Amino acid sequence: MKLRLLIYPLLACALGGCTANFFRRSADRETGRIIGQKGSKVENMDPKFSIASNGPVSLAGLPLNKKVEASLGEDAPNEAGLPVISLETALGMAIKHSRIYQNNKEQVYLSALSLTLSRHQFTPLFSIGGAGRYNVRTVPGEGPSLSDNLVENRQYGGNGEASADWLIRGVGKISAAFTTDALRFIGGDARLATSSQLGATFTRPLLRDSGFKSDTESLLQAEREVLYEVRSFVKFRKDFSVQLASAYYGVLGNRDAIRNSYLSLQSSRKAIERGRALAKEGRVTQADLGRLEQQALSSESAWISAVRTYKRALDDFKIQLGIPVPTRLMLDDHDLDQLKIEPPDISPDDALKIALAARLDFQNVRDQRADAVRKVKLAKDRFKPQLDIVGGIGADSAIQSQGFATPDAARYKWNGGVNVDLPFLRKAERNSYRAALISLDRAGRAEEQRRDEIELQVRDSFRTLEQARRSYELSEGGVKLAERRVEEQELLAQLGRAKAQDQVDAQNDLVSSKNQRTQALVAHTIARLQFWVNMGILYIKDNGQWRETKHAKPNLPS
Repeated sequence: MKLRLLIYPLLACALGGCTANFFRRSADRETGRIIGQKGSKVENMDPKFSIASNGPVSLAGLPLNKKVEASLGEDAPNEAGLPVISLETALGMAIKHSRIYQNNKEQVYLSALSLTLSRHQFTPLFSIGGAGRYNVRTVPGEGPSLSDNLVENRQYGGNGEASADWLIRGVGKISAAFTTDALRFIGGDARLATSSQLGATFTRPLLRDSGFKSDTESLLQAEREVLYEVRSFVKFRKDFSVQLASAYYGVLGNRDAIRNSYLSLQSSRKAIERGRALAKEGRVTQADLGRLEQQALSSESAWISAVRTYKRALDDFKIQLGIPVPTRLMLDDHDLDQLKIEPPDISPDDALKIALAARLDFQNVRDQRADAVRKVKLAKDRFKPQLDIVGGIGADSAIQSQGFATPDAARYKWNGGVNVDLPFLRKAERNSYRAALISLDRAGRAEEQRRDEIELQVRDSFRTLEQARRSYELSEGGVKLAERRVEEQELLAQLGRAKAQDQVDAQNDLVSSKNQRTQALVAHTIARLQFWVNMGILYIKDNGQWRETKHAKPNLPS
């Protein structure tokens, strides 16, 4: 019954033709099952994996901006009513619309699609076909002269064939075919001739390629390649979320730099007004006043540059999200306010032990080395003599002039034997074996190098974390110190005792310290996320958001 349910749709599809959509949906279903099977073996694989398009980006339902900041100058009023995107919303958009994210999903799909064909080779392969023909020619008729009395001979005929091939692992290859031929002559008297044949062959290698090693190796490698691609995609998801968060906070950091530059500009303009008033009283020299005016021009230039940098970073971020650049939106400043210094509670040595156990890319290079070992064994197998058992059985029909000719069991035929090929010329096999040995050496070096790279990444990210933490502490102290200096210069300026250079330096240092503090806070957050990624334990949720591991410890044998 099950075979009938399978064959009937195939016959209908072959005879009536299937639409392209049918085959597309069929491919999606089969590859979806494969990715689901492989994904169940890889922790943190997207359970809702799909390469289906999500359509255009919609900003409907997002909160609208109600705050207009003067620091943006002429562009400030244009921000009223803009959709505000949080980091969580941005991550959700990116996994649906990012072009890079889509490309990586399609790479997994293509790998699984390739596996469907490799698996297909180990299933019964059925085929049905036929041909028809109509021939006309002149032949000598009856008479004393062959050149006279030519008659036209017309005939039409056809043949059909139904065949099946089945490569059974550990057993052999079976091929079966049923063919039929029909020929009708149209002339003085119509004659019909039909015949049919049924046959099957069996092949089983005993030495070289026993068990069809080369065919099964292709299937095994295709299976493993899908697993490798799934692992690579899971690692990509982690890297992608961190990269997007880095860009997101970078945009907010650039916006914060606009505020700092604008405050510096406002302070410089106030200093000029005060300086001009004091200059009229002779309490400030023209040189000091000129220095203050020069500072105001520099502050304005820095502010304009900060606005431009922010706009460019925001446009770049839109491209990362996969939304059109002209789309008007802004990011949520509250995400920047919520950042804080949170050093991980783990030592570099323990982090390395976890990384070597959890990193998916390291699992891939280890398994690829096992692939290389297996391929060396396969290459050595090609040096063996070929010794195949072959056999065949069949039956023919008698030629009939009426009805359908069916094979007659009494007209049977069978054969059996062996095919032998002694390995005298094996240069191609020799070269393949030597190349497989080199590939094995390379795979071993690749595993060693990846191990060293992981250790470097873990230790470097740990150092980066410590550096970012220390930079934040220093910049925090620098901001407080610069604020006191600015206040002091303000009081001295009001008394007419401030020096222009001291005022300029204090204001510049305040802006620089504030920018450094924001940068250090963002750098520490990204470094912490990258640290978890380098350890291989940053968990990504379905919406692209991450879940950090607060206290990670290696599982060491007792």
